[in-house]
Amino acid sequence: MKLRKLGLLVVVLSMFVAACSGETASTTVAPDTTEVSEGEGDSLRWRTRPDNDEEAAVYAGISDTLAAELGIELQYEPGGTETAGYQQNLLTELAAGTAPDVFWLPGTDIADFATRGVILDARSLADATDHSDDDFYPGPMFHLTFDPDSGEAGGVLWGLPRDVSTFGLYMNVDLIQEAGVEDPRELAANGEWTWQKFGEVVDGIGALGGEVVGYGQSSWWGPYGYWINAAGGGFFNEDRSACALDSTESVAGLAALAEFYAESSVVPWGEDAEAPFRAGNVGLFQNGRWATPGIRTVDFDFDVVKLPDGPGGPSNWLFWGAYVINANTSNPEAAWDLVAALTTADVQAQVAESGANVPSRVSQAALDAFLTFTPPANNQAFLDGLSENPTAEGPLWAGSWPEFVSVMDAEVGAVVTGATSIEDYAADICTLTESAFTG
Repeated sequence: MKLRKLGLLVVVLSMFVAACSGETASTTVAPDTTEVSEGEGDSLRWRTRPDNDEEAAVYAGISDTLAAELGIELQYEPGGTETAGYQQNLLTELAAGTAPDVFWLPGTDIADFATRGVILDARSLADATDHSDDDFYPGPMFHLTFDPDSGEAGGVLWGLPRDVSTFGLYMNVDLIQEAGVEDPRELAANGEWTWQKFGEVVDGIGALGGEVVGYGQSSWWGPYGYWINAAGGGFFNEDRSACALDSTESVAGLAALAEFYAESSVVPWGEDAEAPFRAGNVGLFQNGRWATPGIRTVDFDFDVVKLPDGPGGPSNWLFWGAYVINANTSNPEAAWDLVAALTTADVQAQVAESGANVPSRVSQAALDAFLTFTPPANNQAFLDGLSENPTAEGPLWAGSWPEFVSVMDAEVGAVVTGATSIEDYAADICTLTESAFTG
């Protein structure tokens, strides 16, 4: 199959925002495993994967408003956590006929769901409206319009992007000041925010002792992938048709992460770092914009700073996710209306203002508006992530992302925890992941 050049995946750094709110509520929040048939009458079920209760409440409120505007009953379901279990649960429900009519998917999983035939090609529904693909970032839209049969983009429409996001380092400013370490925001402003300075700040905070540690991150592919990317490496070769985890740069990035975890003041690998950060015991916490609603509830002074520059220069992820339609929904027209409504500028503004994410629509006005959605005060850090060599999240149309990431997660974790040497990892990793591309 032919894949377009990676240049098509570069995201135009602009978006559109206009604030709005709604009042009438006719939404019920269904539990994650509710068994309700798709599209019964004028009722639809829809699901997202919020990072925390605060973000879930944002989507529940949006659902209330849209239920009144669309004239249908909506059941909103906050599902799962930031792991592959969310996607696997959806696949199980889709096979059983109990999945929601509309649901959010990470960008990495669009190809897997599309090639399984479990999500609807909404191109004909969209073409009957005033929808335009050009209203959204070209990176996500390339994958959302990619036809695996023709190997070309544009002819199909698997959904619409809800948002984009980047990583930042959430900072406990109180701990930073108490430790007397250099302020990461000042270091970043001066072009001095490097891995070396990052390590010094982390260890300086950790020296406070007690329950305080300097740093925490999650163990899924995004946080550890930053280390690989920032060293100049990456998961795949240029056309995403083969593994590149054994490249010199990729191995160096993982080795740096393993050394950092072995020698620095960190939340242990695999443990949730958000809870201790919100409790005031972690100095720096790597996560995406979606964590902001929950972190806004903390009792200490917090802010955010961009990720430090690695040996390969500035680096970040360009994350995105999309609302898609269950291929077996009984009401595809209403489901499309819901997807379109969930991705309007007005609704995206509500999500962005809550702190959850960055809108996926194209307009310079949104960049300016986004900076006002505080706290944190330094929202520019997320925009820096968008402008400084981000690696676009994307599915594997030429392979199986779930199979690839399952092996990668296990092998990376083994290196970081010391169960596997970096030399053995480098020798074996691309052989272990080869079946993800060969079937």
